[in-house]
Amino acid sequence: MTKIILKDGGSGQELIRRSSMPPHPLWAIKVMMDEPHHVQAVHEDFIRAGAKLITLNNYTATPERLAREGVPELFEPLQAQAGDLVRRAIDAVGIEGVCIAGCLPPLHGSYRPDMTRSHDDLLPAYREVAAVQADMVDVILCETLSSIAEATAAAQAGAETGLPTYVSMTLNDDDSATLRSGETLEEALDALEGMGQAGVMLNCSKPEVVSRNLPALVARGGVVGAYANAFTAIDALEVGGTVSELKPRQDITPKVYADYAMGWVEDGATLVGGCCEVGPDHIAELSRRLLAAGHEIVGKF
Repeated sequence: MTKIILKDGGSGQELIRRSSMPPHPLWAIKVMMDEPHHVQAVHEDFIRAGAKLITLNNYTATPERLAREGVPELFEPLQAQAGDLVRRAIDAVGIEGVCIAGCLPPLHGSYRPDMTRSHDDLLPAYREVAAVQADMVDVILCETLSSIAEATAAAQAGAETGLPTYVSMTLNDDDSATLRSGETLEEALDALEGMGQAGVMLNCSKPEVVSRNLPALVARGGVVGAYANAFTAIDALEVGGTVSELKPRQDITPKVYADYAMGWVEDGATLVGGCCEVGPDHIAELSRRLLAAGHEIVGKF
């Protein structure tokens, strides 16, 4: 029996579907500001589906993004609200062993490595985000990172909290084995050596891309994880824009997604879940398959 951390899926797209509001540049944060009951309900649904690691709904609540929208003063209140809603969801469902993950996302916008600054320039902001989350979470996920500088700065800031920190990168949709920045995955793995993270992962890439590139992570040893998206493409997303132009793949059914994820587990991944367009039904099917294969689902190691 192998212990597998099963995290939740993509809360942002799930919230957009449930909300009465049009998509906003702050994405799921705007829903949390105006309709927080939807955020708690999504957390509850992922817990009931079998996820034991639930991520704070704070992906777009970075100082840079909030300043761009003219509300920098909301940084700490939104982080606190995200933590409160996860705790309420855990209490409401009443399932034991559910853990909370903090989130260190791209500071400026997803899939835009051209806007990435140096490690030293990024580190203070990542430290700010990590510090405000540290007392409310069990682990930290540094996720959807598109460049080596993002990955190393987030890894350092997370590790400095003393919490288990998992660093997850997003790859190009072609066969190049490169981050969105064009830097190679092998270069990124080299740069992360000795950074103090608890594990390295791939996320918010197509499941086919994750499957092709996961062996490179496994070959390095240590804890490896994976959670893919189910977008047709990400080219339409612009900084300051909305997710309205991003479309889901119709072929990534719960069964198909679970097939991919079980393949990642067979390849050596011990932390799996879902990203954008992977909902509670996908996680429920993956949970069922993990248990049927004799694995033990946990929230942290």
